[in-house]
Amino acid sequence: MKMNRKYLILLIAFNLIFIGFVNAQKNPKSFELPKLKKSEEIVCHKSYCLVYSEEHEQAKWVAYVLKLDMINGDVKRSNKFKEDPKIKTKSANDNDYKGSGYDRGHLAPAADMSFSEQSMQESFYYSNMSPQEPSFNRGIWKKLETEVRCYVEYLDKIYVVTGPILVDGLTEIGDNGVDVPEEYYKAALFVSDTCVEAIAFVMPNKKISAESIYNYAINIDDLEKKTGMNFFYNLPFLLERRVEKKLNIEFWENLK
Repeated sequence: MKMNRKYLILLIAFNLIFIGFVNAQKNPKSFELPKLKKSEEIVCHKSYCLVYSEEHEQAKWVAYVLKLDMINGDVKRSNKFKEDPKIKTKSANDNDYKGSGYDRGHLAPAADMSFSEQSMQESFYYSNMSPQEPSFNRGIWKKLETEVRCYVEYLDKIYVVTGPILVDGLTEIGDNGVDVPEEYYKAALFVSDTCVEAIAFVMPNKKISAESIYNYAINIDDLEKKTGMNFFYNLPFLLERRVEKKLNIEFWENLK
């Protein structure tokens, strides 16, 4: 009996995705790291990596693997903000934010680093800060950060990328000209032996009433169009294409 051509193509595609999926598990890569552009230089600390934008005086993105044992530590917030010694052009500093009216908003949250004194201290580098409206930083953005930690309680490990959406013409603060982003994004990827899921959020840097964070959820493809970045590119090609077009909000929302 002849096999339907369309069915055969789908079967082959499925098998290729499955093979790529199995290989990804056997040979895990740094799935969290976005693809570097020409002239970009990655800077890594103990628990997160970033690419710094001297033009905007903040990170373009901060990426890290968030594991269950990272969120159950007892290290308290250091609240000791300081310049990042690894930024060759020098990062922003205290004076840039002083009297600005903006919070020094974490990209990699301090609460994700409570397992290690060094990681906690490094989370307060100014390379990990971005000017956020206080009501945003302490409101829906904090709610999103908390939700991401809830994911890990059920999934054990996820890959996280966070950053400001940096464009021309933004308001600046401080002598160094730190740009104030109008929007922020966060992307999360889960990879296991049987499941791959990804989700992204884009939120405006302003006070947002008590809405569900999922009102701001988008798929990875749409985030890439908005930022001009290539996320989760280390996934096998067919698997990357599939997962980035998909937005399974129920998967993430039901992790409770």
